[in-house]
Amino acid sequence: MAQWTSAVGAAQLARQLNAQQPRPAGPGTRKPPAYRALADGIRLLVLEGRVPVAARLPAERELAVALAVSRTTVAAAYEALRAEGFLESRRGAGSWTAVPAGNPLPARGLEPLPPESLGSVIDLGCAALPAPEPWLTRGVQGALEELPPYAHTHGDYPAGLPALRQMLADRYTARGIPTMPEQIMVTTGAMGAIDAICHLFAGRGERIAVESPSYANILQLMREAGARLVPVAMAEGLTGWDLPRWRQVLRDAAPRLAYVVADFHNPTGALADEDQRRGLVDAARSAGTVLVVDETMTELYLDADVDMPRPVCAFDPSGSTVLTVGSASKAFWAGMRIGWVRAAPDVIRSLVAARAYADLGTPVLEQLAINWLMSTGGWEQAVEIRRTQARENRDALVTAVRRELPDWEFDVPRGGLTLWVRTGGLSGSRLAEMGERVGVRVPSGPRFGVDGAFEGYVRLPFTVGGPVAEEAAVRLAAAARLVESGVNNGAEAPRTFVA
Repeated sequence: MAQWTSAVGAAQLARQLNAQQPRPAGPGTRKPPAYRALADGIRLLVLEGRVPVAARLPAERELAVALAVSRTTVAAAYEALRAEGFLESRRGAGSWTAVPAGNPLPARGLEPLPPESLGSVIDLGCAALPAPEPWLTRGVQGALEELPPYAHTHGDYPAGLPALRQMLADRYTARGIPTMPEQIMVTTGAMGAIDAICHLFAGRGERIAVESPSYANILQLMREAGARLVPVAMAEGLTGWDLPRWRQVLRDAAPRLAYVVADFHNPTGALADEDQRRGLVDAARSAGTVLVVDETMTELYLDADVDMPRPVCAFDPSGSTVLTVGSASKAFWAGMRIGWVRAAPDVIRSLVAARAYADLGTPVLEQLAINWLMSTGGWEQAVEIRRTQARENRDALVTAVRRELPDWEFDVPRGGLTLWVRTGGLSGSRLAEMGERVGVRVPSGPRFGVDGAFEGYVRLPFTVGGPVAEEAAVRLAAAARLVESGVNNGAEAPRTFVA
């Protein structure tokens, strides 16, 4: 019986390998032989989670043709990976990826570190902040007071609690977007909302246009749903979308869905202006593409003079093109898994009907907590705490990175939770690997792209501040020095922290 559970094609693996930047050679070091560079590249893809564990690799001859190298080079690379524990083989079954005994399995998304690791590792992998107390506690207490009437029911509300649907509809109406509760479905976080939308609108093999870069966890969700991702490059810096590129992709590829983050884009922090929003809605309508707009960052403007544009759905009065996704997880707390979809009533009915075969509904107590916060003014006060935390963390991290890593380049976003950093020619994948050795966890750029793009970037979230932000920058600089020196991948690197 074969030990592999998935397969990686030769062309796909070649694209990912060719997108990697070569490891810089340290002073006096020689360029590694071709087989060693190939083995290192495959190992990095496995450690990054971009090639899954237990994935069958192409046959030696197939990969040699795709990479335009000799079969001997591929055979030697595979043999090196077997010796290091990153590859297993059996005659007749092929070769598949593995991790050596004692190594943690790589994460394919951006899951937070387990609590027991937080004392020794600075986690810059997950863009989430601690709860804005005392409002989490007050919200839960308020929910408990309102729970008894619901406890006498079956507790299943596939569309969400009526009170929360009304509250969310009223909030959209207050933003100038007339909305009825029939246009709202409450979900288990924004991920639950987008998962439901993908299953309803985009079956296996359907095209979905995505920003490039885009949010890593959503890209992975879409891949696992069988979608064919069509990347559309963002405009330079923080200027938002490149509308001519979007028009061309929507016209030529005719994707069933397009997924965008208009407000403080994850990971770049860009804020799309009103002309871009209007233009993208018009282009999507003309192409027959459903536009999924992620608004999870919309309340996280960090500078007082930010002039927020109207929501994207304001430019779709008929409701036929735009589906809006919101969430409490970024603006309030990641542990509060409440999201929602705003769409035309017939779309909401279809989503609710399909939900019967998924999760049935969202936890009642958490819905009551969010409804209590929004109805008492607690939500606004909690979000203001969140803005203050993120603003202070952003400023501390920017100062520390500029001091410790002056060659790294970035634009400072005026909202959101993330800094998108060009790493001065260093490999983001190797920085992530070396960061684990010196006690800082950072996601590399390729996690946010399609097929290996953005190797020269990392994403830094505003999750730490003060002395911790300074220490994070010091550890990132140590990781950069290890990458620059060409530390042997198999050797133990010096550690700058006490476990």
